[in-house]
Amino acid sequence: MTKLRLAIVGAGPAGIYAADILHKAEKKFDVSIDLFEQLPAPYGLVRYGVAPDHPRIKGIINALRDVLDSGEIRLFGNVLFGRDITLDDLKKHYNAVIFSTGSIRDAALNIPGIELDGSYGAADFVSWYDGHPDFPREWPLTAQSVAVIGNGNVALDVARVLAKHADDLLPTEIPDNVYQGLKASPVTDVHVFGRRGPAQVKFSPLELRELGELNDVDMVVYDEDFDYDEASKAAIASNKQIFVIDKVFTKWRGEEAGTASRRLHLHFYANPLEVTGENGKVTGFRYERTKPDAEGGVTGTGEIRELPIQAIYRAVGYFGSPLDGIPFDDKRGVIPNREGQVIDDSGEQLHGIYATGWIKRGPVGLIGHTKSDAMETISHVINDQANWWTPAHPEEEAIPALLAERGVDFTNIDGWHKLDQHELGLGEPVGRTRVKVVDRDEMVRVSNA
Repeated sequence: MTKLRLAIVGAGPAGIYAADILHKAEKKFDVSIDLFEQLPAPYGLVRYGVAPDHPRIKGIINALRDVLDSGEIRLFGNVLFGRDITLDDLKKHYNAVIFSTGSIRDAALNIPGIELDGSYGAADFVSWYDGHPDFPREWPLTAQSVAVIGNGNVALDVARVLAKHADDLLPTEIPDNVYQGLKASPVTDVHVFGRRGPAQVKFSPLELRELGELNDVDMVVYDEDFDYDEASKAAIASNKQIFVIDKVFTKWRGEEAGTASRRLHLHFYANPLEVTGENGKVTGFRYERTKPDAEGGVTGTGEIRELPIQAIYRAVGYFGSPLDGIPFDDKRGVIPNREGQVIDDSGEQLHGIYATGWIKRGPVGLIGHTKSDAMETISHVINDQANWWTPAHPEEEAIPALLAERGVDFTNIDGWHKLDQHELGLGEPVGRTRVKVVDRDEMVRVSNA
């Protein structure tokens, strides 16, 4: 039977789904899969990109854990591609590689003043409050009035975490340094801005509804944003999600102003123009009021407004990072590919190299979409046997020996179990599900104890 030695770089949902699909779908090959992950723990954005107060979404970890615990896949954590293991190494030891490294950087928002002190990327903030080991432990939460630019779920996550009282996050797995930072925050008003109207938002009804359930936080919407054009009326009538979202907005519009200590404002038809500042620090957000253009988009009205703020977060999308020796599309932030088959600048398929997940298609869709994405890539891996590499040293024991020789303090699935139990144990005495370990060295130490 033909042996397929496959490396997958990135142990988030995309990589784990790809490994699982290959094992379940392919019987004509003897399959051996190794997962490489630059962090000491698996699960990618499920662990480091989902807000801590979203336990329902984090439940997907249970399904991913079942795959890792099947005993059919090896995990090498704390291993960075391009430094600890290279493309040349993979060619010596595997028939093919799938890159599933995701998109973890913030997409750019190219307006004047975006570089001022007090201007942040949402992805960086998410990494901070989720305890990503490669981000600073402290975050400058000194603003009373904050703007969040974007109309997707990440924008609402950022706004919710900023507006929510820290004590209401204590039942979650929020790291202690994050709790202390949010506890000291003087914020009173969080403003979320979208360029288009309320019927064109990209967030889900669940995300929106959760905002109205925050303790001691009033929701504020503005009647001027709800003079719907025909396209918006049609969207509400034909799209169940938009219909539910409009119901939520209608409820909030009918409520009287409350007396909460914090307010979360939703603004629509606002095109970002400039972040204003003094002495290098953010002092305001300037935007142009827009209106529907009758074709599903918006056009400027010429009306310029400015809101005094002390901090601004851009949540306008994620962006992929280039990988050593692999083609990269600088405009889209993805690895160029055809259905997961990586191609070079001339459009020629590269032997043995594949992609799946956000690094393949961009940061669109929910976690569940990654399954169908992985199936497409895996089908090509299976059918591309003529394009596989011929490894000189396919022996499974060669990889741990190579990493050990290079002094890489890698973690494995057993190590993840130890870290998982350790975090659960830290949470138990204080009545929490878990307390996440943030320091990378500590994560490795616990995993390899």
